[in-house]
Amino acid sequence: MVSSSHEALHRVFQKDPALLTRALQRVLHVPFPEPRDFAVLNADLTEIEPIERRVDTLMRVETDEGAYLLVVEAQGKVDEDKRGSWAYYLSYLYAKYRCEPVLIVITQSGATARWAARPIRLGLPGWHSLTVRPLVLGPENVPLIVDEKEAERDVPLAVLSAMTHGRGKQATAILKPLATALRTVDAESAAVFVQFVDSCLVDSQAKEIWRDLMAAIHYFFRHPVAEQVREEGREEGREEGRIEEGAEMTLRILEWRGIPVPDEVREHVLACTDLEQLEVWARRAVHAEAAEELLR
Repeated sequence: MVSSSHEALHRVFQKDPALLTRALQRVLHVPFPEPRDFAVLNADLTEIEPIERRVDTLMRVETDEGAYLLVVEAQGKVDEDKRGSWAYYLSYLYAKYRCEPVLIVITQSGATARWAARPIRLGLPGWHSLTVRPLVLGPENVPLIVDEKEAERDVPLAVLSAMTHGRGKQATAILKPLATALRTVDAESAAVFVQFVDSCLVDSQAKEIWRDLMAAIHYFFRHPVAEQVREEGREEGREEGRIEEGAEMTLRILEWRGIPVPDEVREHVLACTDLEQLEVWARRAVHAEAAEELLR
């Protein structure tokens, strides 16, 4: 289970390594060679001396132009010590693997992104012995994917969009298109992506909206995050608790989407005792233009 946004921000690339090179090409417009194969490597850079040095995610990518090491660092805030660490990482990795290292920093903060993008220059002024130029992915350059069809075309990129914008006010605009797009991928991948997004949403309302959307999708009923949602406000194993929660969830989805709920629809939903019917209504609530559409 992913427990933090820091872990999610770099592990998403382990789930879909090709997402990283697509992000470099489409977001940063870096002419990275087309990959043939990926391998996730041991991220531990600890030496024999008792000094532990560890990158977040390390991958080797094979291309027609040669092999590269992709060093992914999830950065939550400005940390000047990192600038020395990053220079060390790249030098060490090149010496160890004899492979060109590429540093990618991913963050949810625009200020941190601007800081991380500054070149790191070591040496004399005007004669730098070493220059490190991180490639940065953050809320200011990762596109805000709010169109369902665009999200379906590249689900991992849509997940990355939701994650990098997870601290901003626009996060909620991404969630519904992404929830719809997740139904086009296999259940195992979707469940992992759901965890990543859930870990990166800071706003409590956005997190509640996301969990309501996920609870309305069938594959997610078996997921640990959904299990947590179901357990809140009811006793474990109580049938009436599950029915009550299903009805309230359906009405909440309509309400946060700004759709008025007439009294007759509300009463009909709250009176339902069929869990399967409530699941159908919850799915309809995600797309309905009017509350009455639930009962048709």
